[in-house]
Amino acid sequence: MKQTLRLAVLSLVLGLLGAGPTATPPAAAQGQAQPTLPMVTLQAGIHLVKAEVADDERKRAIGLMFRESLAPNHGMLFVFREKAGHCFWMRNTLIPLSIAFLDDDGTIVNIEDMAPRSEDSHCPKRPVRFALEMEQGWFAKRGLAAGAKLASPQVFGKR
Repeated sequence: MKQTLRLAVLSLVLGLLGAGPTATPPAAAQGQAQPTLPMVTLQAGIHLVKAEVADDERKRAIGLMFRESLAPNHGMLFVFREKAGHCFWMRNTLIPLSIAFLDDDGTIVNIEDMAPRSEDSHCPKRPVRFALEMEQGWFAKRGLAAGAKLASPQVFGKR
């Protein structure tokens, strides 16, 4: 019953995001991480991030699920078509992560730490189109907080 309710809520959320349910479950739903995605480089002051880009519903749904580690200074950039309160959870994610919700110009709105295998929701403080997941503590170790700005000519400022 609880699982059925979760699936119904997930289908509703996907429908509201314009994605609709898929006919077959994604690879991650079957216990497999997705293959490496296209990469972009983001800059936070002197720090460079290599981020895989999850820019469609399937890629975003799988995210970093079932991965056992991240390479140093690597993460995943989630890109949405519309600004909204895109929330994240960690049900099948094995590693602790920090997520930065980003404005269209790359400014960090807020950062949340996320525990592995948790269904707790982590949401932006205002509508955003971008979110960057990194190893937990990555932003704090570099003195990055709300108001700091990430740069990438490939990403920010594009519509």
